Amino acid sequence: MKVTLTGTGSPIPDANRAGPSTLVQCAGQNILIDCGRGVAMRLVAAGVPAPFVSAILITHLHSDHITDLNDLVTTRWILTPEATPTVIYGPLGTQKVVDGMMAMLTPDQKYRHDHHADLRSGPGMQIIVHEVVPGDEFKIGDARVIVGRTDHRPVTPSIGFRIEAEGKSVVLAGDTVPCDELDALCKNADIYVQTVLRPDLIELVKQFVPALASRSNDILDYHSNVEDAAKTAARAGVKTLMLTHYVPAMQPGQEADWLALATPHFAGNIVLGPDLTSAEA
Repeated sequence: MKVTLTGTGSPIPDANRAGPSTLVQCAGQNILIDCGRGVAMRLVAAGVPAPFVSAILITHLHSDHITDLNDLVTTRWILTPEATPTVIYGPLGTQKVVDGMMAMLTPDQKYRHDHHADLRSGPGMQIIVHEVVPGDEFKIGDARVIVGRTDHRPVTPSIGFRIEAEGKSVVLAGDTVPCDELDALCKNADIYVQTVLRPDLIELVKQFVPALASRSNDILDYHSNVEDAAKTAARAGVKTLMLTHYVPAMQPGQEADWLALATPHFAGNIVLGPDLTSAEA
């Protein structure tokens, strides 16, 4: 089982970090969790172009986690010789989002049908959406996926995924604060991937951009900070903690500072870094 951080950024654009997304490779499957900006390019860099993605899992419907869903499904369609549906699993509301996206893509589909006879003779862009709720389980090939509740309120519903295959497990929590359901989902996982922020650095951002101080304060109460993630990992008995979605963006040379916030609370392996950082179980 290999986990690659295909996007470690946040809603704040960063020249070096794609938007939130994570690739899990296991049991012959390439499973993508969330579709932040630039994901199609990062997938190529990870050796998994869009046509080779087995399924897309969406943790919640915040724009930074789905902004390039349209790019991914379009790229799969135009680069796949045979019609292959894109399969998406997400929380309640995902179908409505996809319906709106498909309406937005209607002109593009017409242009491509008008120009490419092989696309015109096919079934068109196909997307299969499965809306899932906490407690659901499903299979992607031989990989088992368990859905758990997370707490990103007022964003609701928000969900996390536990993927199990070949005797290994990884949990993709998405944006959430610590909660009992997250602890249960993470229990004894080999790898736990958590989005994190740094309140101390956000305080500095507020000083530089005081007009955004109120909005900056708001994000503190529905994301885990680094210490939160480390404590969740310790309570759940996970082996490796992967940090991602750094808010604000981790700058080169700051890795040790972020790591130092986690190590007092978690004695296991901690992985962080730029896009395409990976870990194996």
